[in-house]
Amino acid sequence: MDTRPLEGKTALVTGASRNIGRSVALTLSDAGANIIVNTLQDNAAAEGVAAEIEEQGTGSMVHVGDVTESGVVQKMVDAGIEKFGAIDIFISNASARGQVDFLDMKYENWRRVIDISLDGAFHCTQAILPMMIENGWGRIVTLGGIAWHLGTARRANNLTGKAGLTGFTRALAAEFGDRGITANCISPGAVDTIRPASAGAIPQRAVMPPVPRNAKMDEVASAALFLCHPQQAFINGQVIHVNGGMYMGS
Repeated sequence: MDTRPLEGKTALVTGASRNIGRSVALTLSDAGANIIVNTLQDNAAAEGVAAEIEEQGTGSMVHVGDVTESGVVQKMVDAGIEKFGAIDIFISNASARGQVDFLDMKYENWRRVIDISLDGAFHCTQAILPMMIENGWGRIVTLGGIAWHLGTARRANNLTGKAGLTGFTRALAAEFGDRGITANCISPGAVDTIRPASAGAIPQRAVMPPVPRNAKMDEVASAALFLCHPQQAFINGQVIHVNGGMYMGS
């Protein structure tokens, strides 16, 4: 594969100020893509990511905003198109956990966590897709997770949102696959990330995967790069598991 296969492309990465989102943004940038760095509130961290992107020789733009709000998303997409001419890649990474016992879960918490996963993906995709259709090319990659495949206690909201995100991805794959646009989902296992206190304790694993460690963030990011590569036009509607073999289903 070319060393800069995404030269001239532009990617919007939500939740890109830290952890997997940051790693994906830097990986796509290293492959030649301009990056729109979205964050909910950590502007300083997002600006740091943007500076790293610029050092790699590609363009960047920071947009602080809540992806659950359609007006905010449209403003972000319009600004990205104005600066870069198009948005060719969408990485739906923004998410929240907020672990809590199901019987203690407030409806507001249930709704908020699901909305970040699903409404965020909906608003961003609906704003970006018309240009992808016009250009006859696009890559949509959503970030799911192993938890909803295996079942995890105290995360009913997060697992429901991630399960819905997989269905959303496959619906896009079916509807737009004949227009040069692919949609796929990456499902990471345990990843070495910096976890905020709101994420709660890391659940204990029942078994260790055949590859007996956590994933590195750049291993997840490299899967995103693979799916965004121009040569991968025939991979569509798939869930790509990056979990060391802990889960081997489809």
